[in-house]
Amino acid sequence: MTCGLVDLILAGGTLVTPEGMRPGAVAVKDGRIVAIGNDAAMPPAREVIDVAGRHVIPGAIDVHVHFREPGFSYKETWTSATQAAAIGGVTTVFDMPNTNPPTADAGAVRAKLALASAQACVDFGVYGYIGEGNLDQLAPMVETGAVAFKLYLGSDNPLVPCPNDGAVLDALAILAERGVRCTVHAENTPILAWRGAKLKAAGRQDLAAHLEQHADIATVEAVSRIALFSEWTGCPIHIAHENCRHSLPLIAAAKKRGVDITAETCPHYLYLSMDDAPRTGDLALRVKPPVREAGHAGPLWDALASGVIDMISTDHAPHAPAEKRRASIWEVAPGFPGVETSMRLMLTAVNDGRITLPDYVRMACEAPARAFGLDPQKGALLPGADADLVVIDMNRDSVIRGEDLHSLGNVTPFEGFRTRGLPVMTFLRGQLVAKEGRIVAPPGIGRPVRARRLRGG
Repeated sequence: MTCGLVDLILAGGTLVTPEGMRPGAVAVKDGRIVAIGNDAAMPPAREVIDVAGRHVIPGAIDVHVHFREPGFSYKETWTSATQAAAIGGVTTVFDMPNTNPPTADAGAVRAKLALASAQACVDFGVYGYIGEGNLDQLAPMVETGAVAFKLYLGSDNPLVPCPNDGAVLDALAILAERGVRCTVHAENTPILAWRGAKLKAAGRQDLAAHLEQHADIATVEAVSRIALFSEWTGCPIHIAHENCRHSLPLIAAAKKRGVDITAETCPHYLYLSMDDAPRTGDLALRVKPPVREAGHAGPLWDALASGVIDMISTDHAPHAPAEKRRASIWEVAPGFPGVETSMRLMLTAVNDGRITLPDYVRMACEAPARAFGLDPQKGALLPGADADLVVIDMNRDSVIRGEDLHSLGNVTPFEGFRTRGLPVMTFLRGQLVAKEGRIVAPPGIGRPVRARRLRGG
């Protein structure tokens, strides 16, 4: 051993990688992992924490969050959101551009990075927005520090409208030259607008109307189209919040023919269906794209197991409680918090035998790091990687309660869910930031991440 005195050792635990699990210890120095091995082989350390009986995994990476600042700080702030993330075992987040102002030029990227740097308790990246009027800003946003870009093929948000297909192709070509991945909300805006107008004219106000608006075909068409556009331009793409079983064969076929396409799903699509609406408060279940009828979750779980769906994200999107409890489905704000509950839910799936713990590390840590160019620095238990580490207790039972969550918008569709498996310590670059549901580090320790070039140019 040549690393000398180290800062920290997590000793006596079970180390988990996508390849498997084994007893061992992790040594940390200057924020990086410097040694992994048997306890007896570890170097001397300033601090040794005994994690016997517990598992050690890399910090989770959530590439799809809405932390609401600037513009909507009454819903969430970078402080509240990243505290929730750290407690939930998430150590790196990518924030979406639909803030006010939207992250649509280099100045907005710079301003959001500064805002996050002052508050964040975890590391972070920011997305740039793709629109018809800002194609000349895509390259400057990359240079300023945008780690990826968001394309809203399905949008009724005037801050981030859906661009026309010509602009989309031009944008993808620009990103392909720079080796940057584009995350896509894959729904067809004209279909959504047409169906929504008809349903509103008919006086429909119910949750089922929202599902009828967001019909399966709107997703299937958009996934097919963006896969073709990716193949044509060479731009790596990522399908956000996949919720529809009918899209899965299209994603699998694109992967088979060599398209650089990755996909995510979220716990609410895996665990919930329209049958849960009465329990959640009916209209409060609204999210875009929607939680669908029973029958979609099983294929989504299967796609995660096979690798057709690469990773877990949350689409963390909190709103003020009053915004989730309005009388009309068209007025209820879509989305809910997720960064604090995702790992608990997925560890419950491990305990239920639906996935293995190495599976979870693959889909929550390794796959997002690889897809977005953060590897080998993030998402791995390897010497040289950042010491973003989570200690989990696989036997800890708990109940999800909105009032216990750290997000300002704490209305959760998982209210009352019993979970088994809990992150009990979260380290960011070797520094303990959360322990037993409490934040123990100050805001501002999070840093912006830099993604490596994926390909192109």
